[in-house]
Amino acid sequence: MQRHVGDDDLAPAALRTAAPASPPAPEDLPESAYAISTRGLVKSYPGPEGTTTHAVDGLDLDVERGETFAFLGPNGAGKSTTIAMLCALARPTAGRATVAGVDVLAQPRAVRRRVGMLFQHSAVDPDLTAEQNLHIHARLYGLSRRDARRRTAEVLETADLTDRRRSPVRTLSGGMRRRLEIARQLLHAPGVLFLDEPTTGLDPHARAQVWQHLRTLRERHGSTLFVTTHYLEEAENCDRLAIIDRGRLVAQGAPEALKAAIGDDLVVLRTGDDTAARQVVRRLLPPDRAVTVDAGGVSLRVPGGSAWIPRLCAALEASGIAVNAASATPPTLDDVFFHHTGRSLGAAQPGRPAAPPAPCTAPATTKSGGGR
Repeated sequence: MQRHVGDDDLAPAALRTAAPASPPAPEDLPESAYAISTRGLVKSYPGPEGTTTHAVDGLDLDVERGETFAFLGPNGAGKSTTIAMLCALARPTAGRATVAGVDVLAQPRAVRRRVGMLFQHSAVDPDLTAEQNLHIHARLYGLSRRDARRRTAEVLETADLTDRRRSPVRTLSGGMRRRLEIARQLLHAPGVLFLDEPTTGLDPHARAQVWQHLRTLRERHGSTLFVTTHYLEEAENCDRLAIIDRGRLVAQGAPEALKAAIGDDLVVLRTGDDTAARQVVRRLLPPDRAVTVDAGGVSLRVPGGSAWIPRLCAALEASGIAVNAASATPPTLDDVFFHHTGRSLGAAQPGRPAAPPAPCTAPATTKSGGGR
């Protein structure tokens, strides 16, 4: 994560000075309509030959209290830089932001006391036990020995790691280590928890475990979770998301609402003669509907794609064109990203399904739904 080090930046000694004597109680936190709010937030760096590079360019964002919010975008889009500013680890070039009701520019240390930050890369000592790692971190935050022991026991239970509390971190699985790092950020009872690519490097099973843990965390404590990710399926777990590309916000809303705004299903046909099939399909559609041909077959976007497939198959077979397979796929978050940026975020290429289409031999074998 790119990080601008300023006069008020965190160092280990400064962390001890800035930390509260005990976790702030919920009633001590300022009242605010939003857990996070930004207006015109900018972070710029000097570029080559006197130019300026905008890592974040005019970000307007509101995150509700108790919400799980995803910041979705490719590597280098500005996600980590935004988190650095919201955690008061980097000073904005322009604009303003409040986190947990505190102004990031005016009260950076107060912001740090009220947030937790899970970085992309591990920051626990592999030679210490899980319990020792947590206890040291609690003491750095200014908790007394008694409070540090109490909070360590509480967050170990929250992370379902009590039975491994005396295990060296190096002996824990990747998913356990990630849960331990999340637990470490809960020691001072933050109002907002930032998680920068929380499942990077984990296998699918461990990723699912981490997300189950995050859901439990929010249900038990009402935490506001701000998650950066480039995994489309992880963004689906969130209440709302914002898509950032090249430092600019291009869309935000609930995942289902963003997909519904795209509207049309992707229909892909594989035939014995795709070029001739395109001409037949073209005659069945309104003039404004594009029909393309590539290595994957004949592609088009229409509302109610599953209902179109029998009609398309019948027309092609009546024209003497064999239909080998057909599929209809509802819009995905990758479609949303492609719609707003002209580029694909997921592993699949734009306009192509992830799985091969089903044979178009009967309605029961026609594929409808699924992801790309």
